[in-house]
Amino acid sequence: MRPILTRLLAAAFAAGLIAACGSSGGSSAARHATLILDFVPNAVHAGIYRAEVAGYYRRDGVDLAVEPPGSTSTAIQLVEAGKAQFGLADGIDVAEQVAAHKGIEAVMAIVQRPLGAPIALASEHLRSPADLQGKLVGITGVPSDRAALDTVVADAGGDPAKVHVVTIGFDGVADLEAGKIAAFTGYWPDDGVSLQVSGRPITVFKLDQYGGPAYPGLVAFTSRALIRRDPALVRAFVKATVRGYEDTLRDPSRSLADLLARNPSVGRRLAKASLSAYEPVFDSGGVPDGTLVAARIAALSSWLLRNHLIPHAVSPSAFGTNAFLP
Repeated sequence: MRPILTRLLAAAFAAGLIAACGSSGGSSAARHATLILDFVPNAVHAGIYRAEVAGYYRRDGVDLAVEPPGSTSTAIQLVEAGKAQFGLADGIDVAEQVAAHKGIEAVMAIVQRPLGAPIALASEHLRSPADLQGKLVGITGVPSDRAALDTVVADAGGDPAKVHVVTIGFDGVADLEAGKIAAFTGYWPDDGVSLQVSGRPITVFKLDQYGGPAYPGLVAFTSRALIRRDPALVRAFVKATVRGYEDTLRDPSRSLADLLARNPSVGRRLAKASLSAYEPVFDSGGVPDGTLVAARIAALSSWLLRNHLIPHAVSPSAFGTNAFLP
């Protein structure tokens, strides 16, 4: 759902592998682990790179290699297959895999709110999601896209059946700018911010503001096998990652510098604007940073069940654990 970054994926993946293989720094006592990102490095990962640059992983005995997913492999597939120890994924993806009895479990929330939403140009003068009736709206083809679109339109009093939907893959930004569609489902802190940075003001209909669950839009997860086999490694990873995001909330400019230092190809202007958009959803709002809030997981499960995206409910305890939070 981040088409502006797609062309960088293969190159970044290859570079990550080379860097991981060529690294020789750090303590020989540190245990090696691999974290597979949900996409190529961008502002949502600032806390991870802050923890890496600050040495938090090394301090806790983890030699962490941070890599984007391969073009044909997702973080979930790689972690479940034992080819990586940790991964990042949308909370929806994790819930669906847990419902399918896959052996993964979330261990912390990276962001606390959903990131996917219908995005339109402000010039369309759409006042509510109900105004999408009669408009052409692009979706990626991921089933949850349609569910999110239908939810926000219905909550605003519209009829989802009257929205003209077309599957466009990950070309939402380009198609919107070209006038091919009136709106598209995308990640508002990435796709939406990229439009704003290019001088195109937007209107966003956020899922949790229009009848949808306020679920964690990005979580870190691992395999249940690793939790049983090496809980100390999981605890060390979570502790360092939480500290990196705590630093990011206190001093986002420093974390931005760390992100850019580790990923020179990331555009500074876009990354800075995107990080500002992410800051509110990094904040756990009165609970310890990284907390998986049970009520939000339960709400996500109910929403997925109503939209026939999972075959049965997923309990908060099956979805993930807060046991490794510092």
